[in-house]
Amino acid sequence: MSENVRRMHAPPEKVWKVLSDGWLYPVWVVGASRMREVDDDWPAAGSRLHHSVGLWPALIDDNTEVLESAPNRSMTLRARAWPVGEAQVTINLLPVGEETDVEILEDAVSGPGRFVPQVARTPMLKWRNTETLRRLAFLAERR
Repeated sequence: MSENVRRMHAPPEKVWKVLSDGWLYPVWVVGASRMREVDDDWPAAGSRLHHSVGLWPALIDDNTEVLESAPNRSMTLRARAWPVGEAQVTINLLPVGEETDVEILEDAVSGPGRFVPQVARTPMLKWRNTETLRRLAFLAERR
């Protein structure tokens, strides 16, 4: 399991506004390259983002589903990128005065990615989510 935390100079409500705009997903999520469709009820539990991952021309169309959603507090996602597999991602928004500690917990849960040893998988996820949180902060802090 990879865990990353970043303090953002924005209250949880501003961070949540970015998270709840599904069309922004490829702007802040490293690896997501384009958005194809966003369910009307995003980010309600069961709703999905239909995105592509990878680099053109080798794009893979897949989706990310909300497993749990607590507005302004947390979101748990099942991110799919087959043939690599699926990951479970939890994003927690922890208020700190007028700021927010944003925590991302992620790990592979199915597919070939699950068989990559934890000692190799965790540093790759940590690096990716460090950049993901940096991008999310740029959006949340400037809204």
